[in-house]
Amino acid sequence: MIREWEPAGQPEEEEVKERLQTAEEKLEMYQLLMKEHRLPVLVLVEGWGAAGKGSVISRVIRDMDPRFFRVAAMGERTQEERRKPFLHRYAVRVPQEGKFEFLDGGWLDETVRDRFYGDLAERDWDRRMESIRRFERQLADNGYLVLKFFFQISAREQRKRLKVLDEDKDTRWRVSRWDRDQNENYEACGELYARALEETDVPWAPWHVVDARDRRWAALQVMEVLCSRLESAFREEREPAPVRPCPFPMVEMPLLSQVDLSARISEEEYKEERRQLQARLGELHNRLYRKKVPVIIVYEGWDAAGKGGNIKRLAGALDPRGYEVIPIASPEPYEKARHYLWRFWTRLPKTGHIAIFDRSWYGRVMVERLEGFCTEDDWRRAYNEINEFERELCDWGAVVVKFWVQIDKDTQLARFRDRERAPEKRWKITDEDWRNREKWDQYEAAVDEMIRKTSTEFAPWYILPSVDKRYARIQAMKIVIQRLEEVLFDRAE
Repeated sequence: MIREWEPAGQPEEEEVKERLQTAEEKLEMYQLLMKEHRLPVLVLVEGWGAAGKGSVISRVIRDMDPRFFRVAAMGERTQEERRKPFLHRYAVRVPQEGKFEFLDGGWLDETVRDRFYGDLAERDWDRRMESIRRFERQLADNGYLVLKFFFQISAREQRKRLKVLDEDKDTRWRVSRWDRDQNENYEACGELYARALEETDVPWAPWHVVDARDRRWAALQVMEVLCSRLESAFREEREPAPVRPCPFPMVEMPLLSQVDLSARISEEEYKEERRQLQARLGELHNRLYRKKVPVIIVYEGWDAAGKGGNIKRLAGALDPRGYEVIPIASPEPYEKARHYLWRFWTRLPKTGHIAIFDRSWYGRVMVERLEGFCTEDDWRRAYNEINEFERELCDWGAVVVKFWVQIDKDTQLARFRDRERAPEKRWKITDEDWRNREKWDQYEAAVDEMIRKTSTEFAPWYILPSVDKRYARIQAMKIVIQRLEEVLFDRAE
């Protein structure tokens, strides 16, 4: 893109002034329409150091209602951010419906910087590009307007601006090592930028190269693109995004009706095995903390299947400073107003820590599907989106373990009645549990499809027979131990 790019002719100053006023008035009006249409807009402003990105953003938002936008300066990662997946700090900043999020710098600049300094190997470049394309596509498929701008200036212009900033002690801090290295290695960095732009210029999120020699002219280019894209979004009826085939290899899984639920374990065997397995889990927890391996354990299953007790025995072996159990209930309004995976991006563990999800993102293809909380297009598209999300976690280095806790209808009924009779357990049984039970066959069909379509080789499902809860607890600990040992002993000290 920037290899062949030629700047458009810059209008006369008076024309720029008039067009800027028109664009400002439109943006002010479009903010109200965004709220009405519940349109979330993510604006990524990238480009060369000292190209004027921050000042242009300031001009764009000058007359906007500050309640409906946020601006984030995405500099180098903090130590805390380095302990999360590459996309984490961008995913947690996606806007709510009806609002703008402006990012001053983003995933393009970070990728180029990582490659230039050798923090991203050439063999990992393609995987990073694919992650970015998937992330942007998921946002677009779920109703986001993603606008991307690259501010282009020459090496000479950049050098002049850096010198001006450097000569003033009040602005010297704004010139980073990366800015200087860009200018000193302009051709090499330009090749990396060009390559990244070309590989992430996609129909659902195209790049717009901005002639940034003059700040007012740059602001006008950005504002007119914003107005044009917003106008199109308001005018055109949005077509449902296509359901894309899963590109990942799958593990063949049985239907729930085929799972043998007869396994039992005696009380004595259970106590002895639990003691040994919990001791081993404690040892492995120390090792994964030292090796900075993140672990994500997902529990799904029937109501009254024993998820809570299973989690309690597993967590009981771990250092409480290094894990968190995350119960997932119905999303709050501010969560519903974002991409459905947002509330899970915000709950990911740091490297070396464990997150145990009591229910998870799979609600999209179960409860939300069956209760009509999302459209059929939404939940059909979600299988691949979930696989991509888990692929991102595994590429980060996480161990992802997913349990479906399985019982039969008679066992569930007996446990429901037991909960109703016991005062200390009565809080566990709700009218919703009984309503869900009436839809058992529908849920079973949905779960069978879910497991079949999301049991990937990198994040397979494990079905835990839980008519005997003690047996299920032992099996869960054995599986987690096995997965941790495979990873911990495979990675270098």
